[in-house]
Amino acid sequence: MSTLLPLLLPPRPFLPVGGRLAAFYAAYFFAVGIHLPFWPLWLESRGMSATEIGVLLAASLWARVFANPLAGHIADSRGRRKGLMIILAGLSIAVFILFAVARSFWPLLVLCVLFGGVFSALMPLGENLAMLTAYARRLDYGRIRLWGSLTFIVASIAGGRLLVESPPSAIPWAILAGLLATFAACFLLPEVPERAAGEGVRPLRGLLSDANFRLFLVAGSLIHASHGVYYGFATLHWRQAGLGSDLIGGLWAEAVVAEIVLFAFSGAVVSRLGPAGLLMLGAAGAVVRWTALGLSSAVPVLVVEQTLHALTFGATHLGAMHFIARAAPPGVSAQAQALYSSIGMGASLGIAMLVSGGLYDRLGGYAFLACTVLALGGFVACVFLFRRWNGGRLEL
Repeated sequence: MSTLLPLLLPPRPFLPVGGRLAAFYAAYFFAVGIHLPFWPLWLESRGMSATEIGVLLAASLWARVFANPLAGHIADSRGRRKGLMIILAGLSIAVFILFAVARSFWPLLVLCVLFGGVFSALMPLGENLAMLTAYARRLDYGRIRLWGSLTFIVASIAGGRLLVESPPSAIPWAILAGLLATFAACFLLPEVPERAAGEGVRPLRGLLSDANFRLFLVAGSLIHASHGVYYGFATLHWRQAGLGSDLIGGLWAEAVVAEIVLFAFSGAVVSRLGPAGLLMLGAAGAVVRWTALGLSSAVPVLVVEQTLHALTFGATHLGAMHFIARAAPPGVSAQAQALYSSIGMGASLGIAMLVSGGLYDRLGGYAFLACTVLALGGFVACVFLFRRWNGGRLEL
């Protein structure tokens, strides 16, 4: 199939390289913008309990642990990303369509694992391609990435209105539209710059044996894991507190607006703080955010704490992307990206979501305070990384 892909591509893409990368982010995050905040409501409409929803969401994240490193190894071995991304986007559509016939826990679990594997593997490959291209062509990664955040806002607001005007059964159709757009956008992506693709694959064990990379994984894992209750149950918690769907969609959108502002000025922020400093800032923001969310559901408090998404996700994400770009040798860069995605954003968050359903069942909003503890652990790991890493490439 990959040999036929060049025949399907236009000879001269109508967008510059940065625009083509931005189009991929926009399409991908349109799907995520519906899926992340509102998929739990669709699962609830299928009769799933809070604990079962937590397991299903965790299963999708756990699929990353196996799928992402495999995709990263294939990409590093071939020195290319684009063809593999097109295949993964097509498989995502095929698997997602099967949710229409799944009406009980076990079929939903199987499909969540399959969909989580193929769809989640797209993003680390896309991130790796974007960072390699940005460094090779001197593009501002943050200003490319913010287009994904903008479409997330559009999707989350549209999702809120969808719930007002339509039953939850309409949610999968909106997600499917995003998946189709992602598939189309993958055809427009550039290939890996030649100087970034020429080294060949290197063993992953060298990366895992490096103390600085391990510290980076621990720090990123704990910060992302601290989002477990938020991603899984914030929408349900706010709805039970009496907030309407429009307001809930607006709160999700507000968080991403704050993230966009950070991305828009990312060049200056990265040069001033560096990757390790950004990670530390993300962990500190998470401590404050989850404490506030655990203690109050008052709208003024929620409005303020949602702006901290610029730190808990935005600063953490920028720090992680630039750490990998600077620290990982080219022959292991896709695997480093995939490993971070599978462990830092997959396994750790999957474990957190696995227990978040039970915690929320028992503690309600106080479950967010457990996230504060995880964020504190992430902050400590960030401090050690800041002191140890010299800012250069890892010696593997």
